[in-house]
Amino acid sequence: MEDLRDLPGRCHPLKADRKGQYALDLAHPNRLVFSPDHAPLPELDSGGLDRSKVTAVVILGIVDYH
Repeated sequence: MEDLRDLPGRCHPLKADRKGQYALDLAHPNRLVFSPDHAPLPELDSGGLDRSKVTAVVILGIVDYH
């Protein structure tokens, strides 16, 4: 997931009923929605996801969730 930071499209975590999922902006209003494919999730010592250790994701879809 660390490599996604360099792509256009603002990779960002989602909230509420999509907590644990991430989105990458596509052509408005669509988003590529995915989640890390790790069990357990790699975590930072301070808490939160260690994106540098996520090596696989599951694509959940291309959606307009607005």
